[in-house]
Amino acid sequence: MAHKLFSIVSGSLLALVCATAPAKELTVTDIAGREVTVDAPVDRIILGEGRQIYLLSVLEPEDPFARVVGWREDFSQADPDNYAQYADKFPSLKTLPTFGGFKDGTFDVEQAAALQPDVVFMNIEAKAATEEASYDDKLAKLGIPIVYVDFREDPLQHTTPSMRLMGQLLGEEERAEAFIDFSEAQMKRVTDVIDNTNPDRPDVFVDRAGGYSEDCCMSFGDGNFGEYVELAGGNNIAADIIPATFGTLSPEQIISANPDHVVVTGGHWDAYVPGGAWVGVGPGADPEVARAKLEALTERTAMTGIKAVENDDFHAIWHQFYNSPYYFVAVQQLAKWFHPELFDDLEPEATMKELHERFLPVDYQPGYWVSLDEQ
Repeated sequence: MAHKLFSIVSGSLLALVCATAPAKELTVTDIAGREVTVDAPVDRIILGEGRQIYLLSVLEPEDPFARVVGWREDFSQADPDNYAQYADKFPSLKTLPTFGGFKDGTFDVEQAAALQPDVVFMNIEAKAATEEASYDDKLAKLGIPIVYVDFREDPLQHTTPSMRLMGQLLGEEERAEAFIDFSEAQMKRVTDVIDNTNPDRPDVFVDRAGGYSEDCCMSFGDGNFGEYVELAGGNNIAADIIPATFGTLSPEQIISANPDHVVVTGGHWDAYVPGGAWVGVGPGADPEVARAKLEALTERTAMTGIKAVENDDFHAIWHQFYNSPYYFVAVQQLAKWFHPELFDDLEPEATMKELHERFLPVDYQPGYWVSLDEQ
């Protein structure tokens, strides 16, 4: 099957490869600080994570899959709603060869070599496992460079250079810079107001993938969504408890902190937890179904008597804002929840619409957040 898929992909891309200008050696510094030499612009790409398509679709909205010859099979499972939209518009993605992850040791070097990629884009969190399994050495011997990007471990610091890096290697620098300008301008609509007014900061608990399992409660330290909370004018109660980006709080710690707001990150995860208690937000989500599942999460022991539940300041937001270059929209929505009096004129949904209209190949569908205070 892998050989058949490779034949289909290589045949369909032959005309494209032949039509492009000759590649030249380009040395770049990736997010891991490594100098990597790549023949650019690249024509054949392996995505070490399927959700890297969030970046690639900004750079090549006409067909973000045109240069992809293989990818990790996580997009359809972690974000089935967006996957369905992309599959409807670009059905060729369904025939792309897929493989397991570097991090979990299921990557197939021989399969990767058969796909003859010019580059493998790898998320930085997989670096240690990649080196431990010697995938980097094996691919290097085959003349296949790995370039590390990141929009998950430290999205505020690494998303912009990752976008620039991919823009360089694809020859799409102008698209990359246009998106960066847009994202920075949208972020400043929040951070400038917070800096200028210095409001009292409500205490916030971010319930990472709340309802995904019966355990409670995964959260974020001072990175990722934890940092989004701070930028939006909140105080992340886990910042001084969780030493890394990701970690867990006990029900007792949450009750003791008595947060003013709870923000649950959610999505449709039937591929992982069929029929789970997670809150299904995302493009096209049914707001009433999502709100009902959100309300059910208030009944957990960890939420007993806290102010967020008593005041209906209990919210859900699309989980993949933690793993995409669109995080600035999440910061806007958090700011609207925490400080509605300061952000009456800010419309995160309008920002999301503009993002889709200007940069993405699929149409905007509402459903990325819901709140109990909207009833």
